[in-house]
Amino acid sequence: MIIYGASGHSKVIIDIIRSGRHGTIDYIIDDNLEIRSLLGLPVLHKLPEDENQEIVYAIGNNHIRKELSEKYPVKPVKALIHNSAIISEYSEIMDGSVVMAKAVVNASAEVGEHCILNTSCIIEHDVMIGNFAHISPGTVITGGVRIGEGTQIGAGASVIPGINIGKWATIGAGAVVINDIPDNAVVVGNPGKIIKYNTHQNG
Repeated sequence: MIIYGASGHSKVIIDIIRSGRHGTIDYIIDDNLEIRSLLGLPVLHKLPEDENQEIVYAIGNNHIRKELSEKYPVKPVKALIHNSAIISEYSEIMDGSVVMAKAVVNASAEVGEHCILNTSCIIEHDVMIGNFAHISPGTVITGGVRIGEGTQIGAGASVIPGINIGKWATIGAGAVVINDIPDNAVVVGNPGKIIKYNTHQNG
């Protein structure tokens, strides 16, 4: 298994792999030539041409994670799930996604590819999360919520049941979302209000 990215986020993913039954990490890839190792693992600076390798992108930025997955046609790892996370057997988490310590994913929730479910977030029943989304630490996503591709939900934010949040939106830390949110919107506050729109648009 290859980890792409030698950042703090990568350290958390290494913890997940080492604490569970996710196989062995062969090495880390990073563009920074000054980084030679991370938590005892070698850091290389070029992706080798090995079609049998699997990769996880340890990149917090949703746009970059998508760009890398499209640039390098390497098979993504099966979802990496910390052994303290609580995952319903009736949920689905797609390849390339990572689930941090003490996260909860309840029945009939669906999580797309290359997503981040960060520490202690709660994903309730029937939630659907698009590819490349990032659900930050301590967030609460209640039942039936839809979250579009690439959207970032900030730390400690809450979304009430049945809300639809568009693609590549940003929900600020601690926000309480009580209305549907369009693509690319930036939302802050309680109740959450749109303050601007992201200019970097994907998809």
